[in-house]
Amino acid sequence: MPRITSIEITHHRLPLDPPFKASWDGRARGHFDATIVRVRDDEGREGIGSGDLMKGFEGHEDLFIGQDPRHLERHYEVLSHINFHYGRCWPLDLALWDLSGKITGEPVWRMLGGRADRVRLYASSGVLRDPAAMADQAERYIDEGFPAMKVRFSSSAGGRSSWRDDVKALEAIRARVATRLELMVDCNQGWRMPWDTTLPWSFKDALAVAKELERLGVYWMEEPLFRSDRKGMQALKEATSVRIAGGEMTRELYEFRDIIEERAFDVIQPDVALVGGITGCRRLVYQAREAGVMFTPHSWTNGIGVLANAHLTAGAGDAPFLEYPYDNPEWSEARRDYPMVSPLRHHDGWLELGDAPGLGVVLDEERLCATRIG
Repeated sequence: MPRITSIEITHHRLPLDPPFKASWDGRARGHFDATIVRVRDDEGREGIGSGDLMKGFEGHEDLFIGQDPRHLERHYEVLSHINFHYGRCWPLDLALWDLSGKITGEPVWRMLGGRADRVRLYASSGVLRDPAAMADQAERYIDEGFPAMKVRFSSSAGGRSSWRDDVKALEAIRARVATRLELMVDCNQGWRMPWDTTLPWSFKDALAVAKELERLGVYWMEEPLFRSDRKGMQALKEATSVRIAGGEMTRELYEFRDIIEERAFDVIQPDVALVGGITGCRRLVYQAREAGVMFTPHSWTNGIGVLANAHLTAGAGDAPFLEYPYDNPEWSEARRDYPMVSPLRHHDGWLELGDAPGLGVVLDEERLCATRIG
């Protein structure tokens, strides 16, 4: 029986020149950090995970050393308690799934049920551009085979003066691409950067925006209210034909249970690197399906996080689209996936997962050595 012999966590920083100015931040980002988690067993195999910073995990290694890495439910319980006391340490769950796949010789998507070996992607933009430039970007996505695009509305400091300016950019996209592309909108009201104290939209604001999005045929409206306002989300869901989506930074699985039971959202967006890992989020896949709620993960971390969410979505889920963070040139596949030997490449808007055991991650050790900060 294999046993865990070591857990190693390293931190890395890629300088960004030119910087990346994310719509949800407003401050240009001059670097991109990644945390890599490695779990090794006594037969020399290594599982890899990434996503959050693993704050608070140090000192808990002994809870896993000597255990069978395939005892995923046991490890999930321990990580859930660490999550209660400290930070989000779910990348370890991803590494354990990767290692378990390497032990069994199976890709994670097949271990999770094998519904499919690929996922359909939507291009998730992150930069606020002027309306004509946004329309140009939408056409490029169409040329690359994407069926859908997510458009960001600005945060309070994101660069546009009001949501009416955001709607103008959306109008320019719709006028250019007509119905050739499904459009989603991320309103960025559900959470804030630590320094951003601006109040989120009221229900009336969100409803006014929803009416505009209805007019423009938007597929879903993401995080239109503050993260705790589930009653407001439910009321908004009932007041508009646009699907209401959210939950990317929700911390506990029981919060998602309540969201599903209350039918507060049409679409839930947990990220396995941030909440519950693959082990926890697969519970949500089945709960959501039985309740008629769409499950499609957030995946704005790096290529390792994208892969982990893709394996769950392909293996157990049935989402029409999975988020693919991609907005050239500021957020390229090469920047996003710098810890890996080869960046992920979509094929006509599909991500093929293949038959490699585990998650299929191959790290660029030379790049990781050059970017290591801890």
